[in-house]
Amino acid sequence: MNSWSPNSLGKQSMIEINGVQKSFRDNHVLRGVDLTINKGETTVILGRSGCGKSVLLKLIMGLMKPDQGEILVNGDNVASMNDKQLSGLRQKFGMLFQASALFDSMTVDENVGLGLREHTKLPEPEVRQRVAEKLKMVGLSAVEHQKPAALSGGMKKRVGLARAIAMDPEYVLYDEPTTGLDPIMADVINELIISLRNTLTITSIAVTHDIVSAYKIADRIAMLYEGKIIFVGTPDEVKNTDHAVVRQFIEGSSQGPIPAL
Repeated sequence: MNSWSPNSLGKQSMIEINGVQKSFRDNHVLRGVDLTINKGETTVILGRSGCGKSVLLKLIMGLMKPDQGEILVNGDNVASMNDKQLSGLRQKFGMLFQASALFDSMTVDENVGLGLREHTKLPEPEVRQRVAEKLKMVGLSAVEHQKPAALSGGMKKRVGLARAIAMDPEYVLYDEPTTGLDPIMADVINELIISLRNTLTITSIAVTHDIVSAYKIADRIAMLYEGKIIFVGTPDEVKNTDHAVVRQFIEGSSQGPIPAL
């Protein structure tokens, strides 16, 4: 890892990942991940498909437990939480899934308002008002009664993003937010991620292998390789690094230390 330290900027740490390991039978996916996520920033985790990026997100939300190490959210160890504590923790998180993960049988209103209806006692008119507000924030209106099948890929992503922020979370996690989108719609999603970070003052983690997206949305970029974070830096530091693995990845070259499997 390079010498740049997140704590050197004096910013408050919200999530600390210390020595996290995770295996699935003989597949040792994470081999000692160390990473600090700072308050109000967007941290992008880069890495090849299958390197454990999405697994790391699930560990942060307590959907899985690490084999070793700890994940601290506001100082509390996620792995030691009971079911009630985990339920409370997850309500602080919003999640944009890679394939949006909308329920086909539900309308847009029902999808976006799902958490509000299940976890709050808000009256129905207020839930509908909040749903409309969140949809407006992602550039959608008058779609509440439509089903996901009637929406384009980009619209589904935006509905998924509205659902992710519906409960005003402290953290938003993005799993490959631009996958499957054309370059123009991918840039729309990137702009929304930046706008929501600035407007809602949320802390975000995005996992991706989209270099263009990473450079645009990130305050810091971390490279996950062979189960560990091998580099952390600003977008400019990543662009100018001479780290061989990072250099090969951002250039998309078949030549270098990363094998072309």
